[in-house]
Amino acid sequence: MLKPRQINGNTEDITIISNGVKIEGKVTSTGSIRVDGTLHGDLNARGNVTVGEHGSINGEIIANIVAIGGKVVGTVNAKEKLVLETKCVLKGDIITKVLVIEAGAKFDGKSNMGDVREVNRPNISPNLKDENKTG
Repeated sequence: MLKPRQINGNTEDITIISNGVKIEGKVTSTGSIRVDGTLHGDLNARGNVTVGEHGSINGEIIANIVAIGGKVVGTVNAKEKLVLETKCVLKGDIITKVLVIEAGAKFDGKSNMGDVREVNRPNISPNLKDENKTG
């Protein structure tokens, strides 16, 4: 049986989706998750997400730190850092503060390294007048 890791005096739970395991549906976790199997659905973790070399996710990933060694199709939102490892194949958009792409990794999509709120907020000056209004 696996024991939780101690990090800074806190116990961190790590869930492992093993090779050969296939999950369909949304997965949420208050800890970290390692995917060596297949997930068809969104993955939302408060901790970190690792997709192993044989792991595959078809859906959105939201986590603090994401490391991808396998295949992901979908949007990846890594709040702190995203690492695309050598054998990684990522087809989808990414949002992160820090992006690391190792030689050999394949990425097809758009990347944004800013805060999500900054991206969605239009840049409109409050001094502009609406030319269609009279007066």
